[in-house]
Amino acid sequence: MVKVWDVHMQDRLKSPVLVFDVGGSHVSAAVCLDSDFRLGPVASDRHSAPETSEAFVDLLHTLGVKAAAGLPPVTGATLAMPSPFHYETGVCLMRHKLPYLYGVNLRQALARRFAWAPAQVDFLNDANAYLLGEVGAGAGRGFARVVALTLGTGTGAAFAVDGQLVTDGPGVPPGGEIWDLPYEGGIVEDFLSSRAISSGYQRRTGNTSTPAALAECAPADPAAQETFTEFGQHLGCVLSTRLAAFSPDVVVLGGGISRAARLFLPAAERQLTGGLAPQLRVSELQDLAPLVGCGVARFLSGNDASPTLGTRSAQANPV
Repeated sequence: MVKVWDVHMQDRLKSPVLVFDVGGSHVSAAVCLDSDFRLGPVASDRHSAPETSEAFVDLLHTLGVKAAAGLPPVTGATLAMPSPFHYETGVCLMRHKLPYLYGVNLRQALARRFAWAPAQVDFLNDANAYLLGEVGAGAGRGFARVVALTLGTGTGAAFAVDGQLVTDGPGVPPGGEIWDLPYEGGIVEDFLSSRAISSGYQRRTGNTSTPAALAECAPADPAAQETFTEFGQHLGCVLSTRLAAFSPDVVVLGGGISRAARLFLPAAERQLTGGLAPQLRVSELQDLAPLVGCGVARFLSGNDASPTLGTRSAQANPV
């Protein structure tokens, strides 16, 4: 079983916490040890079969016990969960992925399984967790206005000002999402996703392949090079048109596609002109970013000296 301190809020901000990253096919867990956001060993596994809410909670418990083995007792857990999810209550609203969790109050279920009080279990949007990880200990550290884009099966986005998540205000699209914004007769995700790269290559060659395979063969495959260049051009155009009003200082690129940044980043940067163009940086934490971000959210919550206190509206960028 996972040992938990019986603590007040001030102690909670100083003690280790279990952190989870819940994806569509797998779950990762670790212990965030301290306010320097150091992680213990990561435990990871695919979703259990049969896929039921009980099996899911059991998987989280198993991974939590494994991640916490041999480490100081934890104060609870913070989980990075994909949307739609009611993060305040812990109720899952997903129907298209993890449908067996729909309507389940995971806060209550996890508290029972770990023998904790419900208040010891917190939830965070996975894109926001990614951003907080990079702001707290990665490529976004030290920047005032930061956007994180996760490029993979879909296009995730999150926004921060002075280390604090923002979900509305000047320059922030509705809900902080960009995947469904209109672009080039479709939506952004049609052009900035794995399927965009695969379809771009198929259009050129008639062959199908994955972005990872294309990145590997690109040095000897002009069609793959052209496909990634086209992807970079669209990325740059999206940043210069759909995010210009937010005026980010840096855009941090994460997700599986970001590992091939050398193939598309120059084309994206060519689309960004002017003195206010943001820096483009590849995630420093990659798959660990959501886990670190959960630690950032937990250790800095309730600490008035910290800029990362939850969410607020963006203010206009000072001139």
